[in-house]
Amino acid sequence: MSKSEPRSPLFKSVLDALQNQEKPFPPIFLHSFSDLDPTSLNSLKNIWSKIPLARRQTLLEDLEELSDADTLTSFEEIGRLAITDEDAKVRMLAIRLLWDVQDHKLVPFLIRMMEKDPDFEVRASAASALGIYVYLGEIEEIPTSLLTSIENSLLKVVTGNDKELVRRRALESIGFSSRLEVPDLIRNAYNQPQPEWIESSLFAMGRSADKVWEPEVLRQLENSRDSIRVEAIQAAGELEIQAARLSLLQSLGDEPDNPDIWNAAVWSLSQIGGEDVRVTLEKLVEDSEDPEEIDYLEEALDNLTFTEDMALYDLLDVNPGEEENHIVDADGNLISLDVPDDLIKKKKPKNHNQSG
Repeated sequence: MSKSEPRSPLFKSVLDALQNQEKPFPPIFLHSFSDLDPTSLNSLKNIWSKIPLARRQTLLEDLEELSDADTLTSFEEIGRLAITDEDAKVRMLAIRLLWDVQDHKLVPFLIRMMEKDPDFEVRASAASALGIYVYLGEIEEIPTSLLTSIENSLLKVVTGNDKELVRRRALESIGFSSRLEVPDLIRNAYNQPQPEWIESSLFAMGRSADKVWEPEVLRQLENSRDSIRVEAIQAAGELEIQAARLSLLQSLGDEPDNPDIWNAAVWSLSQIGGEDVRVTLEKLVEDSEDPEEIDYLEEALDNLTFTEDMALYDLLDVNPGEEENHIVDADGNLISLDVPDDLIKKKKPKNHNQSG
């Protein structure tokens, strides 16, 4: 067997199927691209350009969908391969596949793509992908020098002359940053007449972790434009705005014209917590006959438990990041509190991959 041939006979069948334009690609083969070994990856590289363009595109779309459904899969290798493809849509999809990789060695490449790629949608996707690294910088998980480089590049794009979508995605990514320039950029976007800029400003507000934006978010909860209302609802959840609870609970009692509003309200309530939220979500589970809806509601209930646990630790003045935590009981005795690992880990932020 030559070094360029895949070790697994099955993977050779996968490669043959990829190049066969006469038959649909079997979905059962999609898992074969997870955690590719070096030999199989090299074999894929050798035939990549021979795969019909439409199939390369649909392959990456299917892998993205699979990675969302199965968190145990990893398509990092194929993402790194496809990110240099000659086709813009393939490059954009490859960026999305690399969203969960969080390898700071990708940052210089993403910055170059944001600034130099000939396709504006690819530039916008790269700008969006950089958001996770701003977040990692804010929680001190990447070097400060790298964070500064990312922020400078994003600020240059936001204030530059690129396409509106690219500048909006850069604003959303810089929303995580504590740089002094950022609040003015968000406010300027919020005050723009174009609704798309208002949407991006609300997205950035949600990422800012700054309650100063509460009045603006609350004001947009009743906006007549659904896309703005969805962003406001999501921002209310990210910022845990208690004053939004009643409005969001009421929206769940209505038959939604736009399911995105209903979905956003459910999840934001799980982030805010408080009176009637658990009862409402549990009642929705009881009344629903849609398996997917029930799964979503149960995920929201799990997240609500996380929210309630964190609120309890805040009430007890416990820091989940400390190895030793204690509270005092009614008799003045110290009680050690074992904080679960899942409360220590910060939750990964949502992305804004969609063009719009």
